[in-house]
Amino acid sequence: MKVIALNGSPHRSGNTAYALGVVGKALQAEGIEFEIVEIGGNPVHGCIACGKCGERKDGKCAITNDIVNEVLPKMKAADGIIIGSPVYYSGIAGTMKCFLDRTFYVASANGGWFRHKVGASVVAVRRTGGSMTFNALNHYLTVSEMLVSTANYWNVIHGRAPGEAAQDAEGNQIMQLLGKNMAWMLKMRAQSAAIEPKGEEKVFMSFIR
Repeated sequence: MKVIALNGSPHRSGNTAYALGVVGKALQAEGIEFEIVEIGGNPVHGCIACGKCGERKDGKCAITNDIVNEVLPKMKAADGIIIGSPVYYSGIAGTMKCFLDRTFYVASANGGWFRHKVGASVVAVRRTGGSMTFNALNHYLTVSEMLVSTANYWNVIHGRAPGEAAQDAEGNQIMQLLGKNMAWMLKMRAQSAAIEPKGEEKVFMSFIR
């Protein structure tokens, strides 16, 4: 089994990457393969709502000049996905938001790739806005019918300069426990695959008359 972690920070060695690494070590200790994919340091275009991914159903985004189509197959193949972001104005970092909008849209339009994968959100913050960003990241997981892994508090770690998150004792425990719980959920999911409920075609409704 494999988990990929999407680092939405432009800093490869920042506190978001640190937090993801702590989760990853706990997963690896349980025999789960782990990889961090760098997102935040790349130029990523926002979704233009063209609907081509739903029309073509080729598993690709119509915008082809960034990393989205390169990463999509990794997300499809993974058993678990962790989405991590620093806090920008009490929200998801812009590049990461653009990336998530497009990848989750493509996945949904092509048969619900992420349904019943194990997912988790991780946030690194200097002072405040962590829970709001955590909540926003979780929207992607829950609308995709993912199995959301948790810890003993919200998955937020604190630190400003790179490396400061290592001093957040509670945040480190949260990340370690998240990794352990995620590994357990992945193993449970594998063992219960025979009784997995079938998906249903989405019912769309507008309240505008």
